[in-house]
Amino acid sequence: MTYFWKYLVLAQLNCERIFDSSYLYRKVKWFTVWREGSWLLQWSEAIGAALLSLVLMLAPFVSTSLIGVLLMSVMGYWIIISVSENEPFGLTPIHLLVLIYWLIATIATALSPVKTEAISGWIKFTLYLGLFTLGSRVLRSPKICNWVITSFLLVALMVSSYGVRQQYLGVEQLATWNDPESVLAGDTRVYSYLGNPNLLGGYLLSAIALSLIAVLVWRSWLQKGLAITMLGMNTACLFFTDSRGAWLAVSALIFVLFVLLYFWWREYLPRFWQIWLLPLVFGFMGGICLVAILGVESIRLRFLSIFAGREDSSNNFRINVWEAVFKIIADYPLTGIGPGNEAFNAIYPRYMDPLYPALSAYSVFLEHIVELGYIGFTCFVWLIVVTLNYGINQVNRLRKSRGIEGLWVIGAIAAMVGLMTHGMVDTVWYRPPINTLWWFMLAIIASKSSVKE
Repeated sequence: MTYFWKYLVLAQLNCERIFDSSYLYRKVKWFTVWREGSWLLQWSEAIGAALLSLVLMLAPFVSTSLIGVLLMSVMGYWIIISVSENEPFGLTPIHLLVLIYWLIATIATALSPVKTEAISGWIKFTLYLGLFTLGSRVLRSPKICNWVITSFLLVALMVSSYGVRQQYLGVEQLATWNDPESVLAGDTRVYSYLGNPNLLGGYLLSAIALSLIAVLVWRSWLQKGLAITMLGMNTACLFFTDSRGAWLAVSALIFVLFVLLYFWWREYLPRFWQIWLLPLVFGFMGGICLVAILGVESIRLRFLSIFAGREDSSNNFRINVWEAVFKIIADYPLTGIGPGNEAFNAIYPRYMDPLYPALSAYSVFLEHIVELGYIGFTCFVWLIVVTLNYGINQVNRLRKSRGIEGLWVIGAIAAMVGLMTHGMVDTVWYRPPINTLWWFMLAIIASKSSVKE
C-alpha cells in the first residue's frame, strides 16, 4: 500500500534528472550566455515578483481584459527567464501534473464541439498556468515570498475594509442574492469591489489563511498588529457576505490550519497539550458556532437553508443547473466540451430548463467534468492529491530544520482546502480574482522545493 501511494503521488520521481536528460532542455541552456550579458535580468527574480504582485494587487479592481494582458506579461517573462536560466528549474511532481493537466485541456480543446469558444478558454487557462510557473520559480526566495504575500494581504485589507463599510453604511443589492420568500430577503450582503458576495467570500479565504500565518511569521509587534487587523477585517467581511459556501469553506480552512499548526509545534508542547489541545480548541470553536446558530436568528436561518433542498430558491436553482449539467456530461463524458465559460455558454442552452439560465455549472468539480471530461477531472483530482502530499512533505522537512517558510506552506494548503470546499457548490474561483489566488497557492507550495536565502 505504501509503494502504491508513493507511485500515485510521484514521490520517487526525479524531475530534474528527466529534464537534464532532455535534448530540448540542453538546447534551451544555450541562452544562458545571452542572460549573463543582460543588466536587466540580473534582477530577474525581483522583476518576476513585481509582476506577480501587480496581478494580485489589481485583480479585485480591474477588468478581466486587463488581467489577461498582465497574465500575458507574466507568461512572456517566464519564457524569457526560463530559456536563459543557468540554474536548475526547481521542478517538482506538481509541475509534471500541471503539464499533463494542460495537455489534457489541449486535447479537449481540439475535440471540442465548439472549438472557437474552447480555444478562447484554453488561452485563458494557459495564461493562469504561466502565473503558477513564474510564481513557483521566484517564490523560492523567502524575502520575495514574504514581499508578494504582503502585497496581496494589503490589498485584501482594502477589499475587506470596504466590505465592512458596506455592512454598516448600507449598499445597493445588485441582484436577488437572498431567497425572496425568506425572512432574510431584505438583508444586506456585502460585495466590496468584486460585485458579488459569493465571489468576495471566495476571495477572502486565501486572505484569512495567509493573514493568520502572518500573525505567526511577522516578527515586530507593529507587523503582528497589522496582521491581526487583517485577520479580523477579512473574517468579519467574509461573515457579512452571508455566503453559505464561504462559511463552510472557512470552517474547513480553519480545521486544516489548526491541525497542521498543531503538527508543526506538537513536539514542543507539554504532554497534556499534546493530547488535549486540538479537542479543546475545536470544542471551543464548535461551541461558539452552536451558540451563534441557536442564538442569532439570521445566522440560524441562513445555516438551516443549506439543508432546505428545493425549498430554498438558491438551492433549487443550483439543482436544476446540475441536472442539465449531468445531461451534458452524458453526451461528452471523456474529454468534455472544451475549457472555458464561453464553451459552456455555447453548449448549456441546448440542455437547460428555460427558467434556469446559468454561466457555469455551479460546482468546480462538475465544471471540470463538463469542460475536460472524466479524463481531465481525474487529472485535476490527481493534481490536488500530489500537491497536498508534496506540501505536507515540505512542511515536515521545514519543521525539522525550523524553516519559517513551512508556515506559509501551511497557509497555502489551508487556503487550497477552503477554495476546494467552496468550489463544491460554486464556480466563483474561475473568476480572475480567485483563479489567480488558486494558482498562487500552488506556486507557494511548489516553490519550497528549493528555498533560497
